[in-house]
Amino acid sequence: MFRDEHNTSPVAQAHTHALGTHILLELDHCPQALLLEKEQLESALVESATQAGAHVVKSVFHQFSPHGLSGVVVIAESHITVHTWPEHSYAAIDIFTCGEPDIAQRIQDEIGRRFAPATCSAKTIMRGPSNH
Repeated sequence: MFRDEHNTSPVAQAHTHALGTHILLELDHCPQALLLEKEQLESALVESATQAGAHVVKSVFHQFSPHGLSGVVVIAESHITVHTWPEHSYAAIDIFTCGEPDIAQRIQDEIGRRFAPATCSAKTIMRGPSNH
């Protein structure tokens, strides 16, 4: 579903065991309700985290006027953030997890199922100091 663009910078290549996995998602032509309705967006991201095996700590979302939403779902493994531009049918989502990289991938898969964008891309960056 996602076109994946892995970071191949020298810093990323130096990681033999990253401290974290950071996935940047670009979602185009998502369902309008997810881009406009705070409760639906929050529910979609919290459920994505839970279904992926992450442990939700807290979520905070804000509705902008006239439209657009920003939010964060804090998970024990790190966080998921989102900002929507309904006027462009677009959402930008970041998934950052520490430890097991599979959790970030499972969250991405769950988001893909719930958002069902017409076009999407993902860029994965392995995070941590270069000497780790």
